Amino acid sequence: MADRAQRLPGMGLGDHAAADPGRHGHSLLRTLHGGVSTLGALAAAPLDDILGLWSGLGYYARARNLHQAAKQTVDRYGGELPTAIDELCQLPGIGRSTAGAILALAHGQPHPILDGNAKRVLARYHAVPGWPGQTAVAKQLWDLAARHTPAPRVADYTQAIMDLGATLCTRTHPACGDCPLMAGCQGFAAGRQADYPGAKPRRSSPARASRFLLIRDPAGAVLLEKRPPTGVWGGLWSLPECPEGEEVTDWCRDHFGLATRVAMTLPRFRHTFSHFHLDIAPLVLDLVGSADSISDRAAQVWFNPAKPVRLGIPAPVQRLLEQVTVQPRGEMNGANGELRKARTRG
Repeated sequence: MADRAQRLPGMGLGDHAAADPGRHGHSLLRTLHGGVSTLGALAAAPLDDILGLWSGLGYYARARNLHQAAKQTVDRYGGELPTAIDELCQLPGIGRSTAGAILALAHGQPHPILDGNAKRVLARYHAVPGWPGQTAVAKQLWDLAARHTPAPRVADYTQAIMDLGATLCTRTHPACGDCPLMAGCQGFAAGRQADYPGAKPRRSSPARASRFLLIRDPAGAVLLEKRPPTGVWGGLWSLPECPEGEEVTDWCRDHFGLATRVAMTLPRFRHTFSHFHLDIAPLVLDLVGSADSISDRAAQVWFNPAKPVRLGIPAPVQRLLEQVTVQPRGEMNGANGELRKARTRG
């Protein structure tokens, strides 16, 4: 299989990979626009800037891991990714497959990979039953990946198996007639290529409910809070969440020292995460009086949706901010920018 995969036209990186290790070591940074194009720049950038660039993409842990990995690479390895797989796997967010791909593509080291595309190719070629998330199935696929990974031209093979899964051996409607591995594919021979790899067992996702509060000051700015660094939307800026059963104006007074009135109720909607559903009931509240008494329970800012600055904001929150028609109701506290720190009490 490895010999045939190496000969797929237009998929290999050839000798260029070994000539420029940094080219592939930094390739993940292309996702982040706005000048963060090197590991050093990524490590030096504030996390808020990285999360702001990542906003709307989901899987925010990847952005946090990328930032931490860059910082550790600068601190421990002088800004160059380590070339030992054990050291590379110790960096946040880099597992065995990602490390193997980096080292194969950038340094020509023969390490197996097992991304989603490679899993699909191997599972069909060898008719491996079961869901790859199961330990026994994953071990079998890793053994097969190691067996087929060649020492010569490993960069070509690594790129080819990923591209094969992405372009021909796709999840649905695979182009088996165009596949260079068709003659040896056990899944195709049995007419069961659609059965491999096995599907993840279905289970129902729990639902949670929350009320998101869009608290507006007279200038039209909305109060945002920075979430804890871990967990759902970790490190992002979000709206205050009032528990069900609480009277919202009382809750705002008790938690922030703010006098508010309910201005409007926006339609409820559901946002689905990988492991649960979140049913969101948005409420718009207008500030009554001064905002100077807000308490410092968490990092807080007044954010003007009409003049946004770069912050890491979850996509559902961003959509809510865009729904709010910002009509300044007067000047207050000399606020003259897009973003200002919430003043604290105590």
